[in-house]
Amino acid sequence: MKDISLHILDIANNSVSAGATLIEIEIYEQPLAGILTIKIKDNGRGMKPEILQKVTDPFYTTRTNRKVGMGIPLLKQNAEQTGGSLKIQSEERVGAELTAVFNTNHIDCPPLGNIAEIMTILITGNPKIDFLYTHKIENQEFSLDSRQIKEILEDVPINSPPMVRYIREMLTENIEEINQSNSNQ
Repeated sequence: MKDISLHILDIANNSVSAGATLIEIEIYEQPLAGILTIKIKDNGRGMKPEILQKVTDPFYTTRTNRKVGMGIPLLKQNAEQTGGSLKIQSEERVGAELTAVFNTNHIDCPPLGNIAEIMTILITGNPKIDFLYTHKIENQEFSLDSRQIKEILEDVPINSPPMVRYIREMLTENIEEINQSNSNQ
């Protein structure tokens, strides 16, 4: 995948397929240390221990429509080729948590990509699922909880065109703001 945000989209879609009703996505950028940490946690059905052991094997998948599973193995490869790591924890009927660490100073580290667009797609494309998005850059932080937005909206669908535009703009502006605040320090 060209950028990390596409990995986030892929893993979050796995959470949707696993029946999650809450997906937490955290991005923690530490530019001074050259570290980018991505955490994705869900309350989906989780994985059996034997599946958890095989999930990073590209020739293993639980899907019946294809014989390979590339999402998690590719994320693992991209993280490890920068000197980073991938860790997955899961418990059946509880959910799963994936943590990917990238060395951003490594030449092979993919860019983060358009995370505001990816989060907009996830939130508005899955209106019945709640998302908690947190983006930290050093000591600056921005969070968006789709449950709060839905509560304020009452009867307005979160995936209505004006709300899609509003969420995209809010994400873009706040991510830019924490980037600028961090670069001014």
